[in-house]
Amino acid sequence: MDIEIVTIGTELLLGYTLDSNGAEIARSLGEHGVRVVRRTSVGDQSEEIREAVRGALERTGAVLTTGGLGPTRDDVSKRAVAELFGVSLRFDDAVWEALVSRFAKLGRVPVASNRVQAEVPEGATVLPNRWGTAPGLWLDSTRMATREGVRGLVIMLPGVPPEMRNLLQHEVIPRLVQSGSGTVVRSLTVRTTGIPESTLAERLGEIETDIAPLTLAYLPGEDGVDLRVTAWALPPANAERRLRVAAELLQARGGEHVYGEGDTDLATLVLESARARSFHIAVAESCTGGLLAKRLTDTPGSSDVFRGGVVAYDNALKTSLLDVPLELIKRHGAVSEEVARAMALGAARRLDADLTAAVTGIAGPGGGTPDKPVGTAWFATALQGDVATLRSVIPGSRPEMRARAAQAGLYLLIRRLRSA
Repeated sequence: MDIEIVTIGTELLLGYTLDSNGAEIARSLGEHGVRVVRRTSVGDQSEEIREAVRGALERTGAVLTTGGLGPTRDDVSKRAVAELFGVSLRFDDAVWEALVSRFAKLGRVPVASNRVQAEVPEGATVLPNRWGTAPGLWLDSTRMATREGVRGLVIMLPGVPPEMRNLLQHEVIPRLVQSGSGTVVRSLTVRTTGIPESTLAERLGEIETDIAPLTLAYLPGEDGVDLRVTAWALPPANAERRLRVAAELLQARGGEHVYGEGDTDLATLVLESARARSFHIAVAESCTGGLLAKRLTDTPGSSDVFRGGVVAYDNALKTSLLDVPLELIKRHGAVSEEVARAMALGAARRLDADLTAAVTGIAGPGGGTPDKPVGTAWFATALQGDVATLRSVIPGSRPEMRARAAQAGLYLLIRRLRSA
């Protein structure tokens, strides 16, 4: 089954609210074999809502809307769709009684405007909302006396995320599965880092042909390039088997740049690997301003592995806290291989760590030179006294450069641990 999503709310168009509902719906429906083929956002205007729903029905025959089912004047979705179907709204006593009962449990009494939430399009099925006040609606033209030319299924859910999510899982998906084909749409993500998208694509080669009928999407971000492979409308067991084969092929071709699947966090892997070797880790940071330490300490239980970090932003602190010779900084500059090496060794000595990572760079937007442009970063890792260094020019804005530099530091740590 194919379906379209229409998310309703002027706040979505203004950018003040992110369309998290659309993403949640697409993922949940896909897991049950319902493919979302288009997502549209419209404002709180009756005509815009009618036209968005009409277009979806003409293209796909099924549409799920969220938003506009509340008691205020800008909640016009229900009336707009009723007008499109050519049916009137009727007052549903059962819906009203449920609403009054819910308010009573909260020590409140509904006001007059709440009565509109008990109005239901003639012939629609009410989806009881046990988590809020606005019920969902199921409008199937085959079971309604609709206007000529309007055909298809419209599912209407409130826009409040918890209410939408519960109605979707408990009321909508069971109805769709009951009439479904028994197939699923499922995805699996392989995570890579330390390699540009274009270089990764060359390494993977003609992999799209090898994994067909599955599809592959490249998803670059600050942490690296995620590879999302998707099985479309396949039986569950077949989909899982094909996804596993595809993931193993991606891992083989991605090599050392692959670090996990799904939402695997590189910092967590670093800590687990260090823990398995009874190593203690410390960091020394300049341009990242503590982001590398933050990534490591975001993981619960990191204290048994992570000693701590030094944020030596000022050159004087590089000298006083990390024992970096001042003459070394004057001779080579703070952003240099020599200083990064000294920072890593100083952190190991001062913080009594087996493995350290150091980073110093130019985050921008100013401060660059022809020899050291904005984005230049030097990294060093010291493993029980053995130092490895790396220079990189990291693209992006100041926040992006810093985030990518922290990820690069973690990548260098995991590489040293894997080779230890």
